[in-house]
Amino acid sequence: MSRAVRWLPLAPATALMLLFLAGPVAYCAYLAFTDTQLTGQASASFIGFANFRRAFADDGFRNAVVLTLVFTMLSSIVGQNSLGLALAALMRRASKPVRTLTGTVVIAAWVLPEIVAGFLLYVFFNRRGTLNALLDWLHLPQQNWLFTLPILAVSFANVWRGTAFSMLVYSAALAGIPQDVTEAAEVDGASGLRRWWHITLPMIRRSIGTNLMLNTLQTLSVFGLIWAMTRGGPGNRSQTLPVFMYDQAFLKSLIGYGTAVALLLLLVGAVFSTVYLRLMREET
Repeated sequence: MSRAVRWLPLAPATALMLLFLAGPVAYCAYLAFTDTQLTGQASASFIGFANFRRAFADDGFRNAVVLTLVFTMLSSIVGQNSLGLALAALMRRASKPVRTLTGTVVIAAWVLPEIVAGFLLYVFFNRRGTLNALLDWLHLPQQNWLFTLPILAVSFANVWRGTAFSMLVYSAALAGIPQDVTEAAEVDGASGLRRWWHITLPMIRRSIGTNLMLNTLQTLSVFGLIWAMTRGGPGNRSQTLPVFMYDQAFLKSLIGYGTAVALLLLLVGAVFSTVYLRLMREET
């Protein structure tokens, strides 16, 4: 009886989570096994794993998987993570005005709504946009970036927008390193690079793993940024899984198939999370 009383304050929150989180997820899981469409259908039928078999046989889906992995690797694992760590390390040695200015600029990009950031970067990479204007001023050849290198353009946009989170995580992690440890290594004659590799990185490895996991999951779900810049084009050369899912579910009205793709995207995120959690567990 006492245990039930202790859980009673959690009952409203649990009920709300079941209603607004578990309920929609369960309904989406059900739709993935049906042939539900938005238009032209009187009733839906249960079709088992047909939507999943269709996905693995679909060239568009396989292309979206590859582009999603490329986008995630370039913009999250390499871009946001590395740049955020570099900025955090450099800002520790910078003067206060430089830290304030850099932090303001980087965080301003992060707090922008995703769709707004997408339109800003569209203007930047557009054929008549800011980047080509700078190249023309420098007498360098111009490019139609959103046509020739669309996946690189959207990856750069995601790095520009999301690096602030990594910078804040690593700034907090670096601030937690005891000063006497680095000073002792410096007295022993360790160079800056050796101190960084053998002391700093091992001491913040938990923060690195956590940051990588959160950044990867966020990047896997990026939709508005890519849709505003390229709509997955030209053709399907920047069509990641969220864009492919939207195209199938809402533009082609295949709700069942689109929901199946969404569940497969959820599975990809679960695989990344499992790998990161296992690596962090092995390091402890």
